[in-house]
Amino acid sequence: MDKQGKVYIAGHRGMVGSAIMRKLQAEGFTNFVTRTSSELDLRDQAAVAAFFDTEKPNYVFLAAAKVGGILANNTFRAEFIYDNMMIQNNVIHHAYLNGVEKLLFLGSSCIYPKMAPQPLKEEFLLTGLLEPTNEPYAIAKIAGIKTCDAYRSQYGCNFISVMPTNLYGPNDNYDLQKSHVLPAMIRKFHTAKINNEPSVTIWGTGAPKREFLHADDMADACVHLMHNYNEEGLVNIGTGEDISIKDLALLVQKVVGYEGGIVFDTSKPDGTPRKLMDVSKLASFGWTYKIHLEDGIRSVYNDVDKSNWA
Repeated sequence: MDKQGKVYIAGHRGMVGSAIMRKLQAEGFTNFVTRTSSELDLRDQAAVAAFFDTEKPNYVFLAAAKVGGILANNTFRAEFIYDNMMIQNNVIHHAYLNGVEKLLFLGSSCIYPKMAPQPLKEEFLLTGLLEPTNEPYAIAKIAGIKTCDAYRSQYGCNFISVMPTNLYGPNDNYDLQKSHVLPAMIRKFHTAKINNEPSVTIWGTGAPKREFLHADDMADACVHLMHNYNEEGLVNIGTGEDISIKDLALLVQKVVGYEGGIVFDTSKPDGTPRKLMDVSKLASFGWTYKIHLEDGIRSVYNDVDKSNWA
């Protein structure tokens, strides 16, 4: 990547997009083009075509997506597949038409089969059935990977795909109806602490294991791969370490300073039993994570605006 090049970050106000922008700015990049979702609806093909024709970015980070936790994924199934397919198809296609030098597509670890062996290797893609609760989202992301590979094969586009593990960090979503497990947990424990509630209820048994990566580490890995990775296929981005939901709850409880109990609602779904990324491919390109989980949780808890959580 040339620091003089124009960079378009789709989803620049989101957790991942904003982290990528902070990382690039720290590296000395200054020529950014951004649009909010109200300024540019990435589902609108004509609008995306006009944007690329006008701006002609050199580099694209495709971090815009409709995202959410188990509840949102399972409730808005049509929206999750339609919106994400439209967003990525429009951006990838018009990046090709306008000669973008390099594009990075961000997927999700939910692309892997529900019962895939652990840790998840890149070659396990499409070897089994998906987790039903987030299947529409996963199918859209798998299509994005294959679209990047197809444009590389047919047109010679240097379009790469990365699959992050569960992310957290600044600009995360703390809406209890739409958020992922870690921000939801942080908010629940904080609210229980402020309101002196006797216990906090966590969905499921607490047995599933999840891996968590700070968004600033994610951004660092993305920029590293934009400099160093130029191949078809995807790259997992994660820590290579996981934690049970129960132990995560205990860790958040400790960071927040909540002294009540924890109740596991076993009538609610657990989702995938385990999702641990094999990050050996990423390590082969010279990258490993830096921010440890407790430190990361403490930093986001201290920094987030909690004024509307009560």
